[in-house]
Amino acid sequence: MGWIATIILGGIAGWLASLVMNRDASMGIFWNIVVGIIGGMIGSGIGNFTGFLTTDAGWFMYLITATIGAVVLLGIANMIQRGRVR
Repeated sequence: MGWIATIILGGIAGWLASLVMNRDASMGIFWNIVVGIIGGMIGSGIGNFTGFLTTDAGWFMYLITATIGAVVLLGIANMIQRGRVR
């Protein structure tokens, strides 16, 4: 996937994860993109490890795994900041 598509899918995944974790008001577009891209790496690792993500997966599957990874990342950030997951 190209870097422009990675930024776009990362931004969407970060935004969706911030909605799920109720952090949308505290994050801007830059942090949504950062969280989405890092979440994509986490989600790809989890997906490859479990066999959920294959080499012929489409952009929608990458969006799902990036969103799951971003939710995991925001959950870890909440635990570090507040000592609990919201």
